[in-house]
Amino acid sequence: MRAIGTFIATSGIKPGERLPTERQLMQTLAVGRSTVREVIRKLQALGVVESRKGSGTYLKRVFSADAIHMPLVIDTALLRDRLLQTLEVRRGLETEVSALAALRATPDDIAVIEAKLDIMEAVHLEKGTSGPEDLAFHLAIYDASHNPLFGQLLEQMRGAFESFFDEPFDRPDFARRSFRFHRELFDAIVRRDPETARLKTLAILEIVEEDIKDMSK
Repeated sequence: MRAIGTFIATSGIKPGERLPTERQLMQTLAVGRSTVREVIRKLQALGVVESRKGSGTYLKRVFSADAIHMPLVIDTALLRDRLLQTLEVRRGLETEVSALAALRATPDDIAVIEAKLDIMEAVHLEKGTSGPEDLAFHLAIYDASHNPLFGQLLEQMRGAFESFFDEPFDRPDFARRSFRFHRELFDAIVRRDPETARLKTLAILEIVEEDIKDMSK
């Protein structure tokens, strides 16, 4: 991130101009393709660049190594406390995100959310757990809110956020009881029902909180 920030600043690239290709960035910075792609993805989430299909990646606003947003750090080594602290933030963000998605989701957004949900349900029914697929479903709802600040906030706490979907406490049944509420949340978004979307999100997160407290005893 810092290397690309320095490169953009010293290269004189201005907002609206195209960044070098992945290959050029790999050669200039002496890093691998996956590293370049991950950084570009983060810069997209932070609203610094945008990718245009078939055209390339463009700078949206002034950016330098000094302007990098650093990830939020939770000052506790205990998984239980880390999850509970993050859950409080999730509850504040996701209830509003779900309500906004119910108001703003386009037909394309709804199709994406449904596709993620279908995959999540299929994996869950086969394996009894669906961490990465569950995460993808929630991220699609964030996108459907059409407020880029939510994505930027999420990017700052992504590591803590993802810890909910990594089988915390080595329990594949973590938050399994919330499974049915995901389809009900989706249905509320389809119906353009923000209040029910909020309630279903709260129901999911209430079960998450119960499992954190129960499984960490």
